[in-house]
Amino acid sequence: MESIDKSAAARSRLSVISSHLFASSCAAADSPLQTSVVSAAIPPPPNVAGSLTIVDERTGKKYQVQVSDHGTIKATDLKKITTGKNDKGLKLYDPGYINTAPVRSSICYIDGDEGILRYRGYPIEQLAESSSFLEVAYLLLYGNLPSTSQLSDWEFAVSQHSAVPQGILDIIQAMPHDAHPMGVLVSAMSTLSIFHPDANPALKGQDLYNSKEVRDKQIVRILGKAPTIAAAAYLRMAGRPPVLPSNSLSYSENFLYMLDSLGNRSYKPNPRLARVLDILFILHAEHEMNCSTAAARHLASSGVDVYTALAGAVGALYGPLHGGANEAVLKMLSEIGTLDKIPEFIEGVKNRKRKMSGFGHRVYKNYDPRAKVIKKLAEEVFSIVGRDPLIEVAIALEKAALSDEYFVKRKLYPNVDFYSGLIYRAMGFPTEFFPVLFAIPRMAGYLSHWKESLNDPDTKIMRPAQVYTGVWLRPYIPQRERMVATETDKLGQISVSNATRRRLAGNGA
Repeated sequence: MESIDKSAAARSRLSVISSHLFASSCAAADSPLQTSVVSAAIPPPPNVAGSLTIVDERTGKKYQVQVSDHGTIKATDLKKITTGKNDKGLKLYDPGYINTAPVRSSICYIDGDEGILRYRGYPIEQLAESSSFLEVAYLLLYGNLPSTSQLSDWEFAVSQHSAVPQGILDIIQAMPHDAHPMGVLVSAMSTLSIFHPDANPALKGQDLYNSKEVRDKQIVRILGKAPTIAAAAYLRMAGRPPVLPSNSLSYSENFLYMLDSLGNRSYKPNPRLARVLDILFILHAEHEMNCSTAAARHLASSGVDVYTALAGAVGALYGPLHGGANEAVLKMLSEIGTLDKIPEFIEGVKNRKRKMSGFGHRVYKNYDPRAKVIKKLAEEVFSIVGRDPLIEVAIALEKAALSDEYFVKRKLYPNVDFYSGLIYRAMGFPTEFFPVLFAIPRMAGYLSHWKESLNDPDTKIMRPAQVYTGVWLRPYIPQRERMVATETDKLGQISVSNATRRRLAGNGA
């Protein structure tokens, strides 16, 4: 019996390897991208180590603060700058963490002024051109691109953990018919922690993740199961049962297979569309300390299990200011509708009467390098499934904006969301599923940061300071002596349904 199991495993492994080789040959022959000119001439940041002399004009005292070679100072060094006994020292007030670095990381580098995005030193354009998503995931997680044998072992391990416990599939099917797929994904990710108690430090001890074997198992579990959960959420929207994953297909092919096969085990997704999806996954795999990645590291710092940490990250990604931005772009393009309405829309944006979605970025003050790649992918998708009429509006809007001094002066360039929504719509995905397509590949980035935080000796439970602005001290007043405070906030009127009014109108209510 054991020999039969080994034989089946070997056949499955060979099918994964051959699928990968086939996908690579297809990508080389029919690549929708052209090799990009990479900004290799830009030198690395200089070593700026040294010290600062701070003169506190309140007291006349001088303080020496050390500057690291990366241009950082320790925020705790500012605590010693104080005016006296009851002064707790200086704090950094930084809403939104605009200029605060809570971690040191070697995973991702972004230069927003130059339009550079690199994973472990590799330009994103080159990775999108030549690698598969699982190759890039390995790079993010383990620091180097895998060899042929490492890649085959990696793909095999991920494929062997793609099945989802039946209990989770049952929970997904039991959710309300109009449940948002991101809500389903958040719930399923957190539920995985219940089905894998062996990965819970609260149950197994705080040193659980000191084991490389335990860490690696959680990594392949999550990467393997994320597309299966996402596919189940998609099929549920269509009123269809979940489809078991296939171990003989590449990562992106397997995802499309679960969406479209209707259970037909011989179904093969279009390899060009699978490659496009793979490139989109690469572009969305990692993006430094964004809102959701910061949430993952924040939660992980408490020692919580990795599934709960990533569920929190996906919850942050759910927000329309983060993972849901490409849906806003589609809505904007639909409202514009035709080319002749673009000048009016541009003027509305400049007069602050309209909002330009898909332009500008918190980090990039240049053309988002991911947007350049995605723009080329759009034409590849349209050649297969048909041209989306809104692409003409998008191209004309981009051209109009980039030739207008108002947008150029403010460094407002298209970001990754500007064209990705059009591609997803052309591929038949409903808009509410767009953030799920963002979340699947971003698991690789979340896991990379989780893994890095476990190895970082500076990792501490995150506990930001605050600036207290409330009342300093008040005497306690017994309830019977309290007056209604008119100048403060209070509970408002909660809406009551007619069904509740009917029930309250009855006897015994």
